[in-house]
Amino acid sequence: MAAYVIAQQEVTDQALFDEFARGMAELVPASNGRFLARGGAAERVVGDQEPHRVVIIEFDSLEDARAFAGSAEYQRLGEMRDQSSNATAIIVDGV
Repeated sequence: MAAYVIAQQEVTDQALFDEFARGMAELVPASNGRFLARGGAAERVVGDQEPHRVVIIEFDSLEDARAFAGSAEYQRLGEMRDQSSNATAIIVDGV
């Protein structure tokens, strides 16, 4: 069953964030993930939180998504993400 990593990022340092995004562009496919959404237009439908940059990554399983999120390379890239954006990310099990 598929699982998804869903992230929302408010970019605060575009140059450093671009470096993070380039690393993710290599890491996601190498981790058997597929980008379903990657920072395109997003609009609020319900609630008061304005969306920023939204990313959705699909993995074949919850285990694969967890392995990706726990990998040393993702943790290394996460340092750049944290320095260049305010971000949240969750893993969601598919149906």
